[in-house]
Amino acid sequence: MKNPFLVFIYVFFVIIVIPVFLTVGIYKDYIFNEDVVKNKKFESLNIKVYNSRKDKVEIMDLEEYLYNVVASEMPATFNEEALKAQAIAARSYVFYRMENGGDKIPQHKGAIVCTDHTHCQEYLTIEQLKKAHGREWMRKLWPKVKKAVDDTRGMVLVYEGKTIQPLYHSTSGGRTENSEEVFSAKLPYLRSVDSPYEQGSPKLISNVKISKRDFINKFKDADIVLSGNIKEEIKVLSRTEGGSVKEIKIGKKVIRGRDVRKILNLNSSDFEIKINDNYVNIITKGYGHGVGMSQWGANGMANKGYKYDEILKHYFKGVKIEKKY
Repeated sequence: MKNPFLVFIYVFFVIIVIPVFLTVGIYKDYIFNEDVVKNKKFESLNIKVYNSRKDKVEIMDLEEYLYNVVASEMPATFNEEALKAQAIAARSYVFYRMENGGDKIPQHKGAIVCTDHTHCQEYLTIEQLKKAHGREWMRKLWPKVKKAVDDTRGMVLVYEGKTIQPLYHSTSGGRTENSEEVFSAKLPYLRSVDSPYEQGSPKLISNVKISKRDFINKFKDADIVLSGNIKEEIKVLSRTEGGSVKEIKIGKKVIRGRDVRKILNLNSSDFEIKINDNYVNIITKGYGHGVGMSQWGANGMANKGYKYDEILKHYFKGVKIEKKY
């Protein structure tokens, strides 16, 4: 290659064109660099998702991933404004994981998020959604979910310039919880607020009926001893601002309300225990941990005419909506 012009073309492509091409390609994917994630304005974004069902890390377009998350996490029959609020919360969850070492979490196996709903957000594939809801649902409601995601493309929730941890749950029972009363961290945007429009939720009020013997045995399995005089051995000592049981005395032990929820497999920690002759009735309000956005409350607000941004700013105090791309 002695021709100077050909040498110049070769050097130009090797040193300038190819590196630029590769760089542009990389920026379409998630780069495991916090500064890039925080400061780069993306046109699109690919992320690594650990598919727990397949035991495999997959590359997904973020917006396409969100179609399935929103369809899996919230009923597609909900008001479009509630679906938009859910889409922004779900997208914020991904960015929060990006900015806070999601790929370092052992369960993620190098990915930012996983498909295990007990650990991250629920994610059902198209095939699973079809099986769960049927073809008519896919024809009528799948486009509605996609539109909610598309209409909020690139939007995330931030507090003082940082993406928030956007917790959400099914039903609060009338008032959400302060984060520190359920989890360990006190976060300024996860404050207890009224959630008055949840009347449509099937889990707003629930009743569990159990025999006294089974009730005693369930606590016995948790190393808590009760005699036959249950009414005298149970006393709620304190409740959270949101109304959940904070501490309760069972027998001679004082335990947390969320421990009772786990022992008895209750819908929430907002419960009352009523003792009858042969049975124990446990009445619960709400479904889930109660922190952040109530999904049924969001739908209720939307049906009252509130827009997605108003819904989000009600449940997440002091936040702003930022468009990343």
